[in-house]
Amino acid sequence: MKIEGQRIRKTRWVHAGRFAVRLEVEAVIPPDDPSEPCYEPDVVEFIREVHERANAGDIEWLKTVGDVYVLAHSKSA
Repeated sequence: MKIEGQRIRKTRWVHAGRFAVRLEVEAVIPPDDPSEPCYEPDVVEFIREVHERANAGDIEWLKTVGDVYVLAHSKSA
């Protein structure tokens, strides 16, 4: 099901485990409620998959879909 409206690119951050992944995804501004862009179901599923793979530590796959940032462990004094 495609949502009617203007399509825009939006930055979406996914945080899971030791990773933060910056994604560029498509959002839609529906004409009936332009107050906030929304995501189509396939984009929501993609974001969910990114979250699951980040939790699993699949850094190589994550690098293929976005910019990956890894939490560095600091030494405690």
